[in-house]
Amino acid sequence: MKLEWTAGNRIALLENGEQYYPRVFEAIARARQEVLVETFILFDDEVGRQLHTALLQARANGAEVHVLVDGWGSPDLPPDFIEPLTRAGVQMRAFDPVRRLFGQRINLFRRMHRKLVVTDGQTAFVGGINFSVDHLAESGPKAKQDYAVQIEGPLVAQIRAFCRAALATPQPRRTSWLRRWRAQTGAASGLADPDAGAVAALVTRDNADHRDDIERQYRAALRRARERVIIANAYFFPGYRLLKDLRRAARRGVQVDLILQGAPDMPIVQTAASLLHPHLIRAGVRIHEYCQRPLHGKVATVDDEWATVGSSNLDPTSLGLNLEANVLVRDPAFARLLRERLDALIEEGCSVVKLAPPTRLGSAWIQLRSFFVFHFLRNFPSWIDHLPASEPKVAALQAENP
Repeated sequence: MKLEWTAGNRIALLENGEQYYPRVFEAIARARQEVLVETFILFDDEVGRQLHTALLQARANGAEVHVLVDGWGSPDLPPDFIEPLTRAGVQMRAFDPVRRLFGQRINLFRRMHRKLVVTDGQTAFVGGINFSVDHLAESGPKAKQDYAVQIEGPLVAQIRAFCRAALATPQPRRTSWLRRWRAQTGAASGLADPDAGAVAALVTRDNADHRDDIERQYRAALRRARERVIIANAYFFPGYRLLKDLRRAARRGVQVDLILQGAPDMPIVQTAASLLHPHLIRAGVRIHEYCQRPLHGKVATVDDEWATVGSSNLDPTSLGLNLEANVLVRDPAFARLLRERLDALIEEGCSVVKLAPPTRLGSAWIQLRSFFVFHFLRNFPSWIDHLPASEPKVAALQAENP
């Protein structure tokens, strides 16, 4: 999929499940022609049941309804959840349905991690929010902090076409390196008039011709940055090239702020990111840990001009293995709003990471440990590529075999 910028879009920032779910469920429930849903996680809980009700209402309206879940992220939907949907005509599918060996799931890698919704070809939602109750504050201290966008305008047609194609062909085959290079070098051309509404594009990542598209867009934005960069990312352990661009931006005087997990849902996430702290802080990057609850967002804004919201973390699995989707936005009003919300997050819920005075032995150990862990994780996706792997399939999800 070649990156194609379109103008005339209306894009609304949605923060957490409290803002996201009412908009999504309303749009689905009033759909008359078509509903397309892709999600990594769909649970049979309060939120999943509200989606269930909205999908049934769309079918009652006469809409064609397709739901694609990930086989790893949503492995245990019960028959009494699936059967009423399939009986009503909802097309339920799973990406790479879960496979087990001695009761353990074995198909961990190359997941469908996207979160996309399109209704009637008129409204789309893109972000990092799954359909599960842990995206609502009422679920307690483990409730996730996250973001999505609601889109109306020409970009919706692109997102719809992408979702339709994914129903039957989950991952395109690789083409030659020359065709990939030609597609990539043309990716940033043809920008529309920014005065005609928000200029935006859908950027995706797969394991064929778009293996580093999202990372390249982050890096290009960092290289263009002049004043301010804010990146909020739940699982942060990017490769050397993106780290280098972060450091270079800070060294040339750009204020670079990273918001990372301080109350992680998985402790290893904070431990891994901490290995990069000295490397970044000494270059002038400011690191903030969000401590009120787990950060699940994958957003960034640059110079109050450029922004991205989506499903892609900046870690080896998102940048090197999973299927991801982000929206890129070139609109000062939207970029400024996102920056203000992230600044509020820093002010109200973050602590600044500071380096402890190093000891000679401690410093040497940290550097040695960081070296091995960084290069292991950096090369992790390429090692996985060499392991035997079956072609991921999209399969119908049946009540008798969830």
